[in-house]
Amino acid sequence: MGARQLKPYVETLSEHSNSYISAYPNAGLPNEFGEYDQGPEAMASEVRSYVEDGLVNILGGCCGTTPDHIQAMAEMAKGSKPRSLRKQEVTQ
Repeated sequence: MGARQLKPYVETLSEHSNSYISAYPNAGLPNEFGEYDQGPEAMASEVRSYVEDGLVNILGGCCGTTPDHIQAMAEMAKGSKPRSLRKQEVTQ
């Protein structure tokens, strides 16, 4: 899944978990040729809310991501705090 499609799942996981969370979205969704067209800046922009909302501890990339995508995400997240492991009751 791309970052936009993955976010609701990351939010739910973050709500119900007191563990570290990592997310590795694709660079968007595949086009009709099975290629990923989302550029590094666009992907970093989409995962910005993962960081700002305190949803993840680790960000990475899966299908279609390149070292440039990872660099753009790292620069975007620089200086941000990772997800806090608050003592919370995990719902079943």
